[in-house]
Amino acid sequence: MDSVVSVDGLGLAAHEMQPIRLALENLHSFSPVFLFVVFVVSFVTNSVIANRRIDPSAAGQKGARTGPGGRPLPTRMRSAAVLIARKTPDFSPATKLAFKWLAVGVMFSFVADAAIHVMHVVLRRSEHWWCGQAVVVYVIGTFFVHTMVLISLIDTTPAPTVAQLITWLVSLLLELVILALFLDINTSPHHEPVVGDPLGGPLRKGLTTWESGLVVTASARILLLLCIVVLYSLTSYTLRAGARNNGSITETTSLLRSSNGGTHLNGDSYGASPRNLKVEDDQPEEDGWVRPKTLPSTSWWEYISGYSLFFPYLWPSRSTKLKTIVVFCFILVILQRGVNVMVPHQVGAIVDILAQENGNEFYVPWGTICIYVICRALQGTQGMIGALRSFLWIPVGQYSYMELSTAAFEHVHSLSLDFHLGKKTGEVLSALGKGSSINGFLEQVTFQVVPMLVDMIIAIVYFFVDFDVYYALVVGIITFLYLYLTIRMAQWRSEVRRMMTNADRQQDAVKNDSMVSYETVKYFNAEPYEFNRYRGAVSDYQAAEYHVLFSLQLMNTCQNTVFMLGLLIACFICAFQIANGQRKVGQFAVLLTYMAQLQGPLNFFGTFYRSIQGAMINSERLLELFRAKPTVVDAPDVTELPSCKGGIEFDNVHFAYDSRKPALNGLSFDCPPGKTTALVGESGGGKSTVFRLLFRFYNSNSGQIRVDGHPVESVSIDSLRRHIGVVPQDTVLFNETLMYNLKYANPEATDEDIYDACRAASIHDRILTFPDGYQTKVGERGLRLSGGEKQRVAIARTIIKNPRIILLDEATAALDTETEEHIQDALATLSKGRTMLVIAHRLSTITTADQILVLQNGQVVEKGTHEQLLAMKGRYSSMWRKQIKAQRAAAEAQVLQDRAERLRSSSVVAGGEDSSSQSDEDRNADSSARLRPALTQRSTKASETKAA
Repeated sequence: MDSVVSVDGLGLAAHEMQPIRLALENLHSFSPVFLFVVFVVSFVTNSVIANRRIDPSAAGQKGARTGPGGRPLPTRMRSAAVLIARKTPDFSPATKLAFKWLAVGVMFSFVADAAIHVMHVVLRRSEHWWCGQAVVVYVIGTFFVHTMVLISLIDTTPAPTVAQLITWLVSLLLELVILALFLDINTSPHHEPVVGDPLGGPLRKGLTTWESGLVVTASARILLLLCIVVLYSLTSYTLRAGARNNGSITETTSLLRSSNGGTHLNGDSYGASPRNLKVEDDQPEEDGWVRPKTLPSTSWWEYISGYSLFFPYLWPSRSTKLKTIVVFCFILVILQRGVNVMVPHQVGAIVDILAQENGNEFYVPWGTICIYVICRALQGTQGMIGALRSFLWIPVGQYSYMELSTAAFEHVHSLSLDFHLGKKTGEVLSALGKGSSINGFLEQVTFQVVPMLVDMIIAIVYFFVDFDVYYALVVGIITFLYLYLTIRMAQWRSEVRRMMTNADRQQDAVKNDSMVSYETVKYFNAEPYEFNRYRGAVSDYQAAEYHVLFSLQLMNTCQNTVFMLGLLIACFICAFQIANGQRKVGQFAVLLTYMAQLQGPLNFFGTFYRSIQGAMINSERLLELFRAKPTVVDAPDVTELPSCKGGIEFDNVHFAYDSRKPALNGLSFDCPPGKTTALVGESGGGKSTVFRLLFRFYNSNSGQIRVDGHPVESVSIDSLRRHIGVVPQDTVLFNETLMYNLKYANPEATDEDIYDACRAASIHDRILTFPDGYQTKVGERGLRLSGGEKQRVAIARTIIKNPRIILLDEATAALDTETEEHIQDALATLSKGRTMLVIAHRLSTITTADQILVLQNGQVVEKGTHEQLLAMKGRYSSMWRKQIKAQRAAAEAQVLQDRAERLRSSSVVAGGEDSSSQSDEDRNADSSARLRPALTQRSTKASETKAA
């Protein structure tokens, strides 16, 4: 039979209000959690969708592009230059301010609710009035969620977004339902809640003064939320309408610049200056691979997408054993989470047992203590589980480092010449050393940050189940505030941290550049300058380091204050409940132990966030290095060049390093197989560019270069280069033995092959005079050898390679006359049956060439044999006359100088003879005096002729 009470003649079945009251209580309890989940899901989803702006189909890509080591690049990395960008509606500053103040108003409405409840508790203390746990959770939890919404409104740009709108809409609906249920219950006769009994208080006919105040605040909250939704709808509609009138969707061709400053389409073009891209003629090219000075303006999703480039190198896909180890390590991490819960639980159990009054009975919880000690032995990174996980992870980490570092090394070698001409060697070496930063960063995220976040979630659930919702609420809010404060302060410190990192890189760059340029420093007595430069770099680093360390201490203080505040509130609640007999003393020990256990990971997060930020800043250089794409690559449909006769043809070739200054202007010439072609002309005429284009260091802008009738773009770069040998003007050798450098051209060559090549290059006998012979170390870049010796080694290496096409870039410039004659004979033998292109400034070395091309401004202005060009009496003839005059003047000056030296020597010898020889000495002195003006005049004439 129903329980009925009478109120002014009205009958009310008490149990009829129970379902509505229960529904309201559940709604109060779970609405903050539901609202939090809605906000997080909508925020993450909106961030992911908003950052997928690149349309791969617009790029004209055919198939997936691959990165270093053949790994597939992420989608964002494969896309080319065409962006389909929607103009995101951005609200005016006044509108944004209105949204923020309305959101603050919603938060203050919950503050007003809390104030009403507190005042009611204080003023109705004698009646033991209490709003109930569900209401406390609702007020504090929903206030916390709206605080997160306000923070996202302030931190994100553009804002507000759909994520905030969805949260406000859901909150509006929840508030309407809660208000309706509240009015349904409290407008009818009802009992006010008291401590321990929601139906045990005084019976009321309708709304009390306190309940009316709650209705007013709830109504104001609903009105504010409604204003926010209406304002968002109206302003966004106005913005979209205006955007449609102005063209909301614009297709923007973005000239994606590689890190070396070149522009290219990854899927369309294979040259340094791609077609179909408009580059402003008056725009200077960017410096090659500049150092980043500011934090990239990218979202968290863009950042993660960028770093996903490294994941294929870190997962041990090639080793089943390592993959099994990885899975087992994750199992150990899961076991560690369970141990972290067991430790404080065992502490509470021990305290409860020891606190029991067992009379005179002697009892010690030996088993419980042993379980606690075992759990402590297994807990933490220094525990048995953590140590085992670290031990097992060693080969996985080594694999990741091997894959990542070798991929970066291979990638640098795959980059085109334009990158290497614009790079700083110290910067590249510094970036290549950041592979360990990536590896350590991902290991810390996997085994420390993610488990820490899992521990936080487990702690909230544990406190909710084993204690009550108050503790879960305190831990959840304190955790969020702690992490948010850490992240915000770390972001505030990021610019200073970046300045310190860049100063460190500059310090390393100064050090490396100075060491590499050791000889130049000595040439100019620049040691004091280098010392001061390095001291200044260290000083700049220390100045930035001071600000970083100061801000670190400030952040640690703020973090500790937040955590201690949470610990204080939790201890107050637990102490109050223990004093009331609601809890055992052991649970206070559990609380202290668990909170202390949580403080460690939270403190670590502060330290880790700094290290992760440093690792990410450091690894940005490696990431940028990976993102740098070679501008000269094989087309998808290239074929191999298995054999080569040596025919070369340039057909109307145009090329420019900088679009503002062309290097070749329609260059055309033929080089028949087995013939020698010499390229002469003034500096900047395009001679070296011909070599670089033929060797595929660059691709031409237009026209064709053919080898044996095959366009060089249609054959693979590697197969083409196998048939070309180059003797550069400035030979660079490895700091290894001579034998190592010689065999570099062909590792399979025998020692006899090496000796024969060196004899042909007139260097064999010279090498045998060295103390260690062919095992002589040549020093850094071959500096222990003279210029002539290095060039002869380079010629010997080319002979060992045995190519069909030989490119000689002033190969005999550093040789004396006698050695040059030997080299010319060797080159004559080597050129038989081979095509040879020669760049020469000393015209006497190319008189026997089959054809000579005179280049000027990237074009052939004269062509023919030596005799034919002399007969033309043109530019070549003028160059020849100038060189002949310069050589004759130099020879005459040398003869006069030798004669003067002989006269001076004879006068010195005669100085010790009799007095009669004094007159001879005087005559010799007079002769020398007469010769000096002639010597000076001859030397001046020779210098002027060389200058001309």
